[in-house]
Amino acid sequence: MGMGRPRAFDADAALDQAMDVFWRHGYEGATIAQLTEAMNINPPSLYAAFGSKEGLLKAALDRYTEKRDAWMEKVLGASTAREVAERFLMEHADAQTDPANPPGCLLVQGGLACGTGSENVPFELAARRTRTEDQLHERFVRAKAEHDLGESADPATLARYLSAVTSGMCVMASSGADRNALREIAAVSLKAFDEQAKG
Repeated sequence: MGMGRPRAFDADAALDQAMDVFWRHGYEGATIAQLTEAMNINPPSLYAAFGSKEGLLKAALDRYTEKRDAWMEKVLGASTAREVAERFLMEHADAQTDPANPPGCLLVQGGLACGTGSENVPFELAARRTRTEDQLHERFVRAKAEHDLGESADPATLARYLSAVTSGMCVMASSGADRNALREIAAVSLKAFDEQAKG
């Protein structure tokens, strides 16, 4: 009898492991040795599958974005702009301090420090963050058309504000802030959102 087929490479599971390494160590800090050990592959296999360390990061970010989009769909499905903001802020506070994940957010943590040869990484991460901001913006444009926001409320400013707050929460979480601290920030930020949403 011939030998059985080799076990198939589980790309999603491997990318989840790579995502965790980038999240914990940032792009610059994550080594090929750490990545290959976490993914249970050897360096030639990594380069064959993803081309480079940066190629692996982009693939891991695609995986992260896929999960984030599913979460954003639920956030944006709230019936009012206020509920969208509350879900976005409070669930960020919970997710960024979830012990099942590294603290903070991969889209911020991944590129806080990048040196020569890694200049594209912060731009890649910024583009992914902008996607979330754009999704909020579109939802608030719809809310304004439905008279769910005040006449002078600016959907772009509201979206940018929420994005900035959650980026700050991410940095705080990575520095050890707990869930209660982030939820307090979310609550105060919601009051500011309410004022701006009145227009």
